Amino acid sequence: MNVIPTKIPEVLIIEPRVFGDDRGFFYESYNQRAFSDKAGITADFVQDNHSRSQQNVLRGLHYQIQQPQGKLLRVIVGSIFDVAVDIRKSSPTFGQWVSCLLSAENKRQVWVPPGFAHGFLVLSEAAEVLYKTTDFYAPQHERTLLWNDPDLAIAWPLSKNPILSAKDLAGQPLKQAEVYQ
Repeated sequence: MNVIPTKIPEVLIIEPRVFGDDRGFFYESYNQRAFSDKAGITADFVQDNHSRSQQNVLRGLHYQIQQPQGKLLRVIVGSIFDVAVDIRKSSPTFGQWVSCLLSAENKRQVWVPPGFAHGFLVLSEAAEVLYKTTDFYAPQHERTLLWNDPDLAIAWPLSKNPILSAKDLAGQPLKQAEVYQ
């Protein structure tokens, strides 16, 4: 596997080694030893999630203020524009974001450690996203950053208004949000 650093050192893009021929392909989507040795990811994953969304759905920017979740994401159908925002107040990259394109075709994964808000925009007709988390879902601790907060200035590749849930429409700007110390 190949580990690609981002401008925020803790967020990593993982390219698996894919073995393909005229029958199809095979790759290890997760190998604890390889992730530890090559990427320094030693997290214990406790939950796997699978979501499906239609084109132009924007999910996020989500995080849990207690029981923070690290997430290892990949796309098995379609493509997404994936975003991680550093919301650790003591971090030198606080308030900065990184993005990457994840798709069924490129088979890339992204590691978003605890301490970050996360979201994505579906670029294809539909997308299915699989992700592992390092802590259990705790709705009482879930928070949402405003996806279009001008202070974050995320360059979402939008051609029209995104499709948002009520929770995402009610997201808080970073200046007013609960963040990690």
